[in-house]
Formats: sequence, C-alpha cells, structure tokens
Amino acid sequence: MARQFAIEGASVLAVEKGPDILNGASKGNSAILHTGFDAPAGSIEHSCIVEGYQEYLNIRDKLGLPLLTTGALVTAWTEDEESKLEGILEKALVNGVHDAELLSARSIRKREPELSPRLRAGISIPREYVIDPWTAPFSYMLQALENGAELQCNCEVLSGKFDGSLWTVKTTQGIRKAKVVINCGGLYGDLLDEKLIGQKAFSIRPRKGQFVVYDKSASQLIGSIVLPVPNEITKGVVVCRTAFGNLLVGPTAEEQDSRDDASVLDATLRSLCRQGESIVPALAGQPITATFAGIRPATEFKDYCIRTYKEKHYISVGGIRSTGLSAALGIAKYVFDDYQVFDQKHFPSTPCIWPTVQQIAEHTTRDWQTEGNEGIVCHCELVTQREIKQALTGKLAAGSLAGLKRRTRATMGRCQGFYCSARLSELTKGFFELPIASDISQKGSGNE
Repeated sequence: MARQFAIEGASVLAVEKGPDILNGASKGNSAILHTGFDAPAGSIEHSCIVEGYQEYLNIRDKLGLPLLTTGALVTAWTEDEESKLEGILEKALVNGVHDAELLSARSIRKREPELSPRLRAGISIPREYVIDPWTAPFSYMLQALENGAELQCNCEVLSGKFDGSLWTVKTTQGIRKAKVVINCGGLYGDLLDEKLIGQKAFSIRPRKGQFVVYDKSASQLIGSIVLPVPNEITKGVVVCRTAFGNLLVGPTAEEQDSRDDASVLDATLRSLCRQGESIVPALAGQPITATFAGIRPATEFKDYCIRTYKEKHYISVGGIRSTGLSAALGIAKYVFDDYQVFDQKHFPSTPCIWPTVQQIAEHTTRDWQTEGNEGIVCHCELVTQREIKQALTGKLAAGSLAGLKRRTRATMGRCQGFYCSARLSELTKGFFELPIASDISQKGSGNE
C-alpha cells in the first residue's frame, strides 16, 4: 500500500507497531504466487490476486524479485476428492486460467515419481510459482521509501479523530496528522477500526497455520507445488520447495483466540510430517531444519473485507488471508482506485525509483559467490559479513534479529543460529533495541 501511494505521488507515512516490517502476518506463509484459479469468481479476492500476480511478473526484474518456476498440481487421493476435480477445473477456466489441465495419476507420476502410488488424479496449473516470502514486502516498502514515503516502526496507533477535513492520530510516538487514513492492521484490523472510527465491518478470527521445513536434501524429491483438493475452511496441506532450497509441508488451519500466539505443537508437527510422508513417502527419515507458524487474519466472511468510508476519509483493508502475498500489489491498486472518491490530487514520481535488493533465493547468484564479501558468517545458509552489514544500514535497516534473518537468511539453517549467533552479536552490537543475546534467551534464534 505504501509503495502504490508513494509512486502515485502521495505523501505517505507508514506506521508499524513492531520493530520491523517483516513481522506479524507478513512473516509466515507458503510463499506461493497464485494465479487465483480456485478463488471465488467475481470476488474482490479474485480480482486482487489476478492483478497482483500480473504486477509481480511485470515488476520483478526491475526490483530483483525472485521467481522459482515450478507449476502446481492439485492432487486427489480419495474417490471423493477425485470427484471434485472437474468442478475445480471448471472454476479455473472461468477464472481465466485456461492452461489448467486434468491429468491421470500415471501422467502426474511421470512428472513427479516420488508421489505416493495412492494418487488417483489431478489438475496441472502450470503458472503457479514459488517466490521469496520476505524479499517481496521488503522490496515494496523499500521502493516506497525511495520514492518519498516515511516509515515509523515501534509506533502503535492508540486513537484517532477526524474533524471533517483532517485526521489527528495519536500514537506511542506522538501525534500524526493526515488527510486520509488506511487501516492495514492485519490481525488487529478490526480493533483498529474500533479505535479510529468507532465501528467495525468484520471480526478477526485468528487462524494459525503450522509448517515443517525439511532439509535441503528433501527439495530434490519434488519439483512442483503439490496442492490438495481444498475444503470450505482451508486450501489444505501443501508440499513444495522453498526459495531457500528447502522443502515445506503445511500449513494447518487452527482457529484460536490469540492474535499473537504463533507457537508450534509437537503433536501437530508430527501429524504434518505424517501427511507429508503420505504424499511423498521418501520424506520419511528426512531431517527437519525448522518449524514455524503463521497466523492468518481470517474473518466471518469468505471474501476480503475492504471498506471505504467516504465521509470519514478512511479505508479499512481487512480479512486478507492466505492469498495475501499473491494479491498484495493488486490490493494496493484496488484501494488506490477507491481512494479517488476523496478527490486528493497527486502527481506520480518522475522518474520513479526502482531499488534492487540483495538476492537471498537459492536459485539466484548469492553474495558468497561474489568478490569482496568479507567472508561467511552463517555457514549453514552461506550468509556473508557484507550482507549482514548492508542489512543493518540504509533506509530499511533490520530492527531485530528476526528482521535480519528475513533479509539475509542468517540463523535459518540446520544449526538454527547455534554457531553464528556469537559473531552476529558482535556485528549487530548497538543496532538493535533488544540485543541478540537477550532476544535468543527469550525466544530462541530459529524456529518461529
């Protein structure tokens, strides 16, 4: 959102409650660029996915955003699931995904020989891709800042008042004035609506998704994104490679009251492993590198909850669930179109600035492969000292160990920071409000 409005010439201030932008709902997802083949036809969600998907492909070279060409397979493992494939294919065609194709189990297993022989049939969706879940939002915000936006982290919104022409918003870092307020509060979006306009059009129902991340050796077992036949609650457990060279199994879909409890449970993780092994039997015995959980800001509605309050100069953007990464750029365009009712005049930045970021995806050229990198700090993920230093400076510097991890991959490997934490503590001294030693003792360096 900040990126879209900044490049359109608006004066933008993004206010972030956490110490870093790569927190909350932005940090935990499957990292898949969806075509929207199974989204509800005619929904806001579908239109935003389609727009966001295309915009990502349009701008990725300019921003240096990675794209792992995989394709996806919607797989049926029971007679009931197989009976639903025709309906899924029909929806995909209605949604404009004309290259979707029904395949036999034999055809699929020629492509993916490690899939279980239990497979009955499936649908090929060639243009689904794996992307980097963190570089995308980082790049969007960096481009916003390069084009004039401002960002304040550790800044929570407390209250607000609109006098008919101007907003006065009280935050933990003082008073801010604005002509228009856009609520992108994620898991706290409904509560923020109540704080600012005294009403809400939706209620957040937190839905936790736990994931298991297998060692890099497991990524050789599968080349495609393996999707299940979805149900009314969830898209189901996915098996796919990651942009960082691992293999991912997840997520679960667990309703809970807490908006910030992203803990993982041993019993649930064991169940995920069993599900993964039932799909790819060769996963049995493969080492697990990490586990984590993301919390989706689900609501009582199936569609996104984007509401424009013209008389209050206020837009609420809520209920952005599991497809949010794919739809993000489309959501921003959708909201900017709605924003026109406020009759605010802006002139696009000329020329628009297109910053590029350090590549951290496994299939790209990494910094450790280039000269002058000052040596490797994190040997599990091959993160260099130069990368660490760069991530600690500039317009969008890391504000925490977690933020550093998501900019560089440091601490996310096999040892989960056991060997590199001491050196990282030295390199980051004075940069974080909470020193690494304290951060690790409170939360641990890795599985989050």
